[in-house]
Amino acid sequence: MEEDYMLQIRNLSKSFAKNKVLDGINLSVKKGSVLGLMGENGAGKSTMMKCLFGIYAKDEGQISLCGKLIDFNSPKEALESGVAMVHQELNQCLDRSVLDNLYLGRYPKRFGVIDEAKMLKDSIKLFASLKMNVNPQQIMRKMSVSQRQMVEIAKAVSYNAKIIVLDEPTSSLTENEVKKLFSIVDELRKTGVSFVYISHKMDEVFQICDEVSVLRDGKMIMTKPIKETNMNELIAAMVGRSLEKRFPDVDNEPGDYIFEVKNLSTKYEPVLEDISFKVKKGEIFGLYGLVGAGRSELLEAMFGIRTVASGEMIYSGKKLHFNSSREAMDNSFALVTEERKLNGMFAKADIEFNTVITNLESYKSKGILSNQKMYEAAIREVKLMHTKCVSPNELISSLSGGNQQKVIIGKWIERQPEIFLLDEPTRGIDVGAKYEIYQLIINMAKQGKTIIVVSSEMPEILGITNRIAVMSNHKLAGIVDTKETNQEELLRLSAKYL
Repeated sequence: MEEDYMLQIRNLSKSFAKNKVLDGINLSVKKGSVLGLMGENGAGKSTMMKCLFGIYAKDEGQISLCGKLIDFNSPKEALESGVAMVHQELNQCLDRSVLDNLYLGRYPKRFGVIDEAKMLKDSIKLFASLKMNVNPQQIMRKMSVSQRQMVEIAKAVSYNAKIIVLDEPTSSLTENEVKKLFSIVDELRKTGVSFVYISHKMDEVFQICDEVSVLRDGKMIMTKPIKETNMNELIAAMVGRSLEKRFPDVDNEPGDYIFEVKNLSTKYEPVLEDISFKVKKGEIFGLYGLVGAGRSELLEAMFGIRTVASGEMIYSGKKLHFNSSREAMDNSFALVTEERKLNGMFAKADIEFNTVITNLESYKSKGILSNQKMYEAAIREVKLMHTKCVSPNELISSLSGGNQQKVIIGKWIERQPEIFLLDEPTRGIDVGAKYEIYQLIINMAKQGKTIIVVSSEMPEILGITNRIAVMSNHKLAGIVDTKETNQEELLRLSAKYL
């Protein structure tokens, strides 16, 4: 029955120039239910949500909320009507407090003055109702990505949202935080709140969703109750073919030890303590640990963007000490950062600019930048990475998250580094694109490149590495051979110093 549905989308279509990104989409979300929305990067998930939120004007079709036709002109209008979204890439005012971020654009006033006492009282009540341990007066920048994500979820709830879209909500959360999020979702759906849960993590979709819909190339391929489908059927629907294996064969053959980190400690919080390990030429060396264990900080210290207090790095017998990322790059290091929009790309520039920016000297002809060489480099990396785009002149911000990541990795490949530092390289990327990036990592190792990769996904770290170093509370807890370890041992080591 119509009244059983919180949200209904009928025959929704959207084109950009000649590119039809949504083609006759039908989608229904029942009251108090969680609908999983899956699809490869570029399938049209984000575009559909932007049409719902009034960011894009739809070309045709109807959207109804609680049986009433809606057509929002802005996200503010959507929010005020009870439709909220928690984005994967958090857009927050980091130098303002939690309170400011919660009430931005809707400050309560008393006698014409912002009522800070009411804000504080209401926010404490809000976080308590969600069983969240958040200080409303804390500055956002001092919080972890996972804590900031929890604030966004609380903000959505504070609008008395009828439907909440969660876009890759667990990409930065620890296992315990994921459980916490799921308990919040469970409590809210009991009150009649509905969710659209966008994720690439199959196990989570089967755990939390009631139904699942799959988009492919702008078309709705299937919608089924979660109990009536399985992982293989979902993957086949997403990629148009069956993926027999989640991971390619790790058939690289590491050589001799070529890179060493020796007694490395960092100066500023969070302080890394006495980290030592060796990596072989052509090896894929994993860094595992819980969120906040210090993995990203270790990569930043190695790349010269976090101050080293003591210790040293040795590459090919040469002692290294970088004071900047430029020095690291000049010594054949590359770093793909975790938060691509924050510090991995130039969002207002095109694919070509983002591909060539780290390697401009290579594209000069008689001392002048050659437009031809830069264009050829962008085309080369688009083909190598199988990036879905119209042309290299397309804005990188118009691409899906996975395709943005491909451009970022391609940018570094152009520099032909010897040591590749990868921080969550497949975060927020679909299964098909993940497989391509895994294959690329293995191929680079086969070419003799040394890969150090951070991942929070245990199957991934076990599926694509030769050895794994496990971090626990900013210390190195142990190093294991991937073929001889298991999930239990990794979890035990990651809790060693907690």
